[in-house]
Amino acid sequence: MRMRTLAPVQEVPLIFERSRSGKRAYDVPPLDVPPVDLEAAVGKDRLRRKAPLLPEVSEPELVRHYTALSTRNYGVDTGFYPLGSCTMKYNPKVHETIARLEGFRDVHPLAPEETVQGALEVMYRLQEALKAITGMDEVSLAPAAGSHGELVGLKIIAAYFRSRGERRTKVVVPDSAHGTNPASAAMAGFQAVSIPSDERGSVDLEALKAALDEHVAALMLTNPNTLGLFETDIVEIVRAVHDVGALVYYDGANLNAILGKSRPGDMGFDVVHVNVHKTFSTPHGGGGPGAGPVGVKAHLAPFLPVPIVRAVREHALERDGDGDAAERAVRYRLDTDLPRSIGRVRGFAGSFGVLLRAYAYIRSLGAEGLRRVAEDAVLAANYVMHRLKDVYALPYDRICKHEFVLSGRRQKAYGVRTSDIAKRLMDYGFHPPTIYFPLIVDEALMIEPTETESKETLDAFIEAMRAIAKEAEENPHLVRSAPHTTPVGRLDEALAARQPVLVYRPSAD
Repeated sequence: MRMRTLAPVQEVPLIFERSRSGKRAYDVPPLDVPPVDLEAAVGKDRLRRKAPLLPEVSEPELVRHYTALSTRNYGVDTGFYPLGSCTMKYNPKVHETIARLEGFRDVHPLAPEETVQGALEVMYRLQEALKAITGMDEVSLAPAAGSHGELVGLKIIAAYFRSRGERRTKVVVPDSAHGTNPASAAMAGFQAVSIPSDERGSVDLEALKAALDEHVAALMLTNPNTLGLFETDIVEIVRAVHDVGALVYYDGANLNAILGKSRPGDMGFDVVHVNVHKTFSTPHGGGGPGAGPVGVKAHLAPFLPVPIVRAVREHALERDGDGDAAERAVRYRLDTDLPRSIGRVRGFAGSFGVLLRAYAYIRSLGAEGLRRVAEDAVLAANYVMHRLKDVYALPYDRICKHEFVLSGRRQKAYGVRTSDIAKRLMDYGFHPPTIYFPLIVDEALMIEPTETESKETLDAFIEAMRAIAKEAEENPHLVRSAPHTTPVGRLDEALAARQPVLVYRPSAD
């Protein structure tokens, strides 16, 4: 296949290396106001002892420098991310336009409620949409991210059992779970209890039942799980947890796979968090922004964090002189009067810009469009999996949902590790997929194509992966020494993780 590169490879010197004494991008006009004695104004101890180290360059040099740097940035607008909704999937640009409308963009969180009725209506309608999508009875938009939603959901569960006079100390977590699950359980004051997966990659039902007792508060489960596999025993799993009086928590990280096809509430889950920044149109690579609304069944609704957006009917239906009905007036308000609430979990009412994008995504696609998201994502994942399973090990050879996990253990026999495969993939013009996760798969490669990529893009990715598998057998050194075409080669990853500091030291001359 034709080799591609992630970005044009060109030498881009440091901005300080371009610097020459006396150059400047523009001139400041002559001072036309009385000068101020800075030492007298701010104090001598607050003034610099020497001029700041700033580069001296012309305006064209400045523009060209940063433009050249921008070509080295890989984003979803420049190429395919085979790690999907978990980090970066393509999102429609119209939602960015909507989020920048003045009436939304310029809203202040401390503005009086009567002046921000439109924003509150959007939040209310999003709450209602998420209730319909997840099958929950009430929703809070407050949590700032998925992991925050987990913590909030577990605090709700803890408050529920306290209200019943029960002291439950354990949360059961599958061994293939997201790392945030046991971490959230610990932060919420619970002991995380891990249970193994069975030979099909699903929850080991017998191990689960053995772990369940009167001390268990909840089971945290992702469905489909982190292997991209649907828990076919979900009804029995939920029944077993409920039989010991515990609750079932749904990690919504993989909601992309079941939109419009199945609902956590219908499966029997009591609590769910939704990573709306993953599933509903906010590109969030790099750690933010995000939002993780939490939905609950009715028995947990009193414990939701405040505020909740409510719609208040201000007067009854009226008719005009011709007998035509006039629309009933509705006012929206932030309700903080929940006596058993776990309280506020963040400032104000949530990540409004992210929530706005999510609402725009849901409304623009509609029910049928959301179903197509799930159907196309599942189709793409199964297509890629089927095309690669003869050259890479497939630990769980069954129909997947939106993602699947390969293993590089075949290539390991030639001295090629999964990390080498990921780095070599950059030479073919693709961002690497998630690697070494889930931990239960040796040399794991987690691939999620998403619903937005064309068959041509998927075929090009498949060709690259197959070519690398062949290289691993015939020329393993080529793969082990990759990448070869990127501006920067292999870095000392351990050192970079421990000391993520870039320091410029000018030469003596």
